[in-house]
Amino acid sequence: MISTESLSKRYPGVTALDGLSVAVTPGVTGLVGANGAGKSTLIKILLGLSPATEGRAAVLGLDVATDGPQIRSLVGYMPEHDCLPPDVSATEFVVHMARMSGLPPSAARERTADTLRHVGLYEERYRPMGGYSTGMKQRVKLAQALVHDPKLVLLDEPTNGLDPAGRDEMLALIRRVHTDFGISVLVTSHLLGELERTSDHIVVIDGGKLLRASSTSDFTQTTASLAVEVTDREEDLLALLTGAGLTTQAQGHLLLVDIAGDETYDTVRDAVAGLGVGLVRMEQRRHRIAELFVDDDTAPAGADAHSKEGDGREAA
Repeated sequence: MISTESLSKRYPGVTALDGLSVAVTPGVTGLVGANGAGKSTLIKILLGLSPATEGRAAVLGLDVATDGPQIRSLVGYMPEHDCLPPDVSATEFVVHMARMSGLPPSAARERTADTLRHVGLYEERYRPMGGYSTGMKQRVKLAQALVHDPKLVLLDEPTNGLDPAGRDEMLALIRRVHTDFGISVLVTSHLLGELERTSDHIVVIDGGKLLRASSTSDFTQTTASLAVEVTDREEDLLALLTGAGLTTQAQGHLLLVDIAGDETYDTVRDAVAGLGVGLVRMEQRRHRIAELFVDDDTAPAGADAHSKEGDGREAA
């Protein structure tokens, strides 16, 4: 769906993208990075709205440097900023955007009604958007990105300004864009936990550089561990498990044991029984994506703050 090769974008005194090479496959792809990481800059380049300083990029096989208008006819875009005219109804606005994308009047009206129903605004479609809540405005922006039935939609921070319930609803809508309509999605966010729950693939950038790109399952399943909590003698259990060849670390009252195979469960069970202590819980735990990028020596500036923000989001 998208490919970039050594893509760079430089402004006077600022490098927004620095040699970014990445491929985005069909499905829902999360583009995660701190504010200022280069996410919005990348989207503008992919839409043909901002030229790259160096490198190449293609969307749906089309060169962003020469095929911008054709790309924009095949792609939907939901901008981050508030851009809705307050004295216009959602129906009027989305019909206008459908016409701008080339749909004839009757098809534009029909598609608008269907799309506003899909995003949950059908009953409110004739109200001026100036009276809409933040969540309703975000839904209108999503609707106008979908109304012309694009092959791909680019959603820039679609959960900005939403409360937890509104974020959950928006993420569910984004997931349905692909599952119900077969439209691929590139969604940006600085909240790692959101993208982990929504995306098939994750691309992480920092300072305009690629940190990692992989399927969501690869990010999480390869770091599966067993969380073990006992009534007492945690240190003795830690020593026993380590002596049995299991990679184990203490985290508060929990022991995190890397799962080497099904035999890991038997080893933990036998060690707990041998100590004669009570087993409070033993459950598989998947590390969140945030944890994979926080390292005391190598974490980029701001990573801890965003990881904590993602963790707090998950806890909520």
